Amino acid sequence: MAQGRIWVLVVLVAVLLPTRCLAIYCDSDDCYDLLGVSQSANASEIKRAYYKLSLKYHPDKNPDPDSKKHFVKIANAYEILKDESTRQQYDYAIAHPEEVFYNTAQYYRAYYGHKTDARAVLVGFLLFVSLLQYLNQWTRYTQAISMVKRTPAYKNRLKALELERTGGITNKKKGHKHLDKKMEEDLSNELELQIQGVEKPSVWKLFGVQFLLLPYILGKILVWKAQWSWRYQIKKHPYAWDDACYLTMNSLNINPITWHGIDESVKDDLVMRRLWEKDSMEKYRAEMRKESKRRR
Repeated sequence: MAQGRIWVLVVLVAVLLPTRCLAIYCDSDDCYDLLGVSQSANASEIKRAYYKLSLKYHPDKNPDPDSKKHFVKIANAYEILKDESTRQQYDYAIAHPEEVFYNTAQYYRAYYGHKTDARAVLVGFLLFVSLLQYLNQWTRYTQAISMVKRTPAYKNRLKALELERTGGITNKKKGHKHLDKKMEEDLSNELELQIQGVEKPSVWKLFGVQFLLLPYILGKILVWKAQWSWRYQIKKHPYAWDDACYLTMNSLNINPITWHGIDESVKDDLVMRRLWEKDSMEKYRAEMRKESKRRR
């Protein structure tokens, strides 16, 4: 007896689920029948059928109370069949009513899924992140400049620059706050190089721009590596000065800004030591440890 009930439930599920799946499109109706067209009708025929029926059943033209309900069904059927992708999904559901869960998932994906182009989302995200990055860099940079301008060293340098520009004659009434703007801008440009760890914001270093230039950057890196290998590993040429500086910076793990601030004589000594070679680096570290102990 119980087994018989189970079979009845199985049959009901097998019959009702496919029907329910199709019902999510046009309820209990057939979308093609609602528009009065065949399943093989083209887009133009579907469009003409819809406009003809909409004129007949539109609530503004038909006072019949049931016309509004019928018009809503017609409009819904047209929305499904006018779009090629949703029409294909509907045709597939008609041909494969047993694939209930797949057909249902396809329907909800088409109507409630994210329809925005992924490329547009990516571009918008990159622009948003780049804007935040630029604002953050600009805030840090202006704060650093403001802090430097409050230091005694800046004020002394400003006074020295004023004396230099005026030939040693200063206007006591004028004061530092009322110095020539051009003079102060020139001094600020000189001070920019002395602020380590804070760079002036550059559009070329933003994430979005770097992403767009990624193919060019990767190509440039590959060309550079190929030239490096050919020149120094295959041909065994001596390192050029800039390349030797690059190897020295990598060996000491310092950034270009810090390297730029090092005295030229110190740079020469570091490069001549060939610190990119293991033995030379170990010898240099041993010397630094001895120097550190001696200073203590």
